Amino acid sequence: MSTESHIKAVTTHVLAAMKLRGEKISMLTAYDYSMAKILDRAGIDVILVGDSASNVMAGHKTTLPITLDQMIYHAQSVVRGVERALVVVDLPFGTYQGNSKEALHSAIRIMKETGAQAIKMEGGEEILESVQRILSAGIPVMGHLGLTPQSINKFGTYVVRARDEQEAKKLIEDAKKLEEVGCFSIILEKIPAQLAKVVTENAKIPIIGIGAGKYVDGQVLVLHDMLGITTEFSPRFLRRYHNLFLEITAAVQNYINDVKRQDFPNENEQY
Repeated sequence: MSTESHIKAVTTHVLAAMKLRGEKISMLTAYDYSMAKILDRAGIDVILVGDSASNVMAGHKTTLPITLDQMIYHAQSVVRGVERALVVVDLPFGTYQGNSKEALHSAIRIMKETGAQAIKMEGGEEILESVQRILSAGIPVMGHLGLTPQSINKFGTYVVRARDEQEAKKLIEDAKKLEEVGCFSIILEKIPAQLAKVVTENAKIPIIGIGAGKYVDGQVLVLHDMLGITTEFSPRFLRRYHNLFLEITAAVQNYINDVKRQDFPNENEQY
C-alpha cells in the first residue's frame, strides 16, 4: 500500500512531495464513472482522462477525431467517481495548437465544466505560449513529450522517439522550458530509458513515463491495454495485468447459453 494512502486528496503539491522522497507515482487512464470509481478506491494517484478515448471508447484509429465536448463529457463522468485521485484531462487536438487564446478558452471550459484538477498538453517549445497563457489563469498544466500521438501525421509512425542526438537534445531542452514556465509534471512517451533518466534527474517536477523505462518518477498506462480489454495493441512497454477480453467473452457466452436453454432466469431470479 502506498505511503500516500492516507492522503484525502492527491494534489500537484502531493506529487511534488512524492518525487522529493522517491515514492513512485501511479497513473492510469479512465473515461467513465464506473472505472474511475474502481481506480480511485484501489488507490491510484493520478487518473488521466486521455484523448485515447478516441481509440478505446470510440473506435477511431488515432486520437485526432475526439472533440473538446466529448472530452468534457468523459471528464465529467470520471470526476463523479473520484474522491482521492488527481484528475488530469487531455486538451484534444485542435484546441490549443497555434492559438493561445483558444487554448485558454479550451482549458477554462474543461476546468469549469468538469471539476478536474489539471489539463495535459502535447508538445514543447512550439506550444509554450499556450502553456503560459493557461498557467497565467491558475490552471495546472502537465506536459507531454516524446511520442506525441496528436502529431502522428507529422511523424508518420509510432516508433520510439528521440533516438538520435538532435531530437534527444531538443526533448531535454523542451522539458526544461516546460518546467521553467510552470508545468507541474511531464509525461515522457516511448523514448530511450537512459534519456528519460537524464530528464528525470535534472527536473524538479515529477516525470511520468509510458514506455520510457524505470528511471522516471512514475508510470502511466492506458487502462484498457493493461487490463487486456484491447488485444490488438502490444508494444514492448505494455504489461497486461489481466485478460478481460477472454473473461468478458466467456461470461457473455455463458449468458447466451443460459438464455437459449432457458436456464436464465431460474425460479430464484424471478418475482
